[in-house]
Amino acid sequence: MTILSQNTSDHNSRQAFQRLITRFGTWEAVAEADAADIAEAIKHGGLAQVKAPRIKQILGRILSQRGSLDLEFLRELPLADARAWLEALPGVGPKTAACVLLFSLGKPALPVDTHVHRVAKRLGLIDNRASARKAHEVLGGMVPAEDVYRFHIYMIEHGRRVCRSQRPRCHQCVLLTLCPAGRYLLEPAMEHGVKA
Repeated sequence: MTILSQNTSDHNSRQAFQRLITRFGTWEAVAEADAADIAEAIKHGGLAQVKAPRIKQILGRILSQRGSLDLEFLRELPLADARAWLEALPGVGPKTAACVLLFSLGKPALPVDTHVHRVAKRLGLIDNRASARKAHEVLGGMVPAEDVYRFHIYMIEHGRRVCRSQRPRCHQCVLLTLCPAGRYLLEPAMEHGVKA
């Protein structure tokens, strides 16, 4: 569940998910469980006291609106309608909705996580002050539907390995000639003949 990935590492969210499924077995069982028991199961993912009640709220809302926890009906909706339905759930924003749509339902919704957001800002694809919602709108409109998944994965990899938050490796970047931020960061070294 994408809620578990909020504000934590992939490793920690996977561990929390495994413990949740091992403990409860099904999403229906999670929906029936006490928030404290859910929090105990997901504690390694961080923010368990916030995420556990949110998970219960979301599952409860889906059950009350749909009668089951099956989200397959979203596959048949236009992308904008499916996104709006998910974002109406408590605690579900553009990134969480896009993750569900892309990874669970195969719809071309682009999740903009911190890596994608940072790389896009540095490349000048989005304004430096762009909110997460605005970044989703702008980038989602730029990337052809058939390339959304690859674009997402490549941007994350690039953000983790090269265009890091601290000490970006601009001198190793294949996009340097296209990147205003990278050229700016390397400019003093290039002006003085110093190798970055």
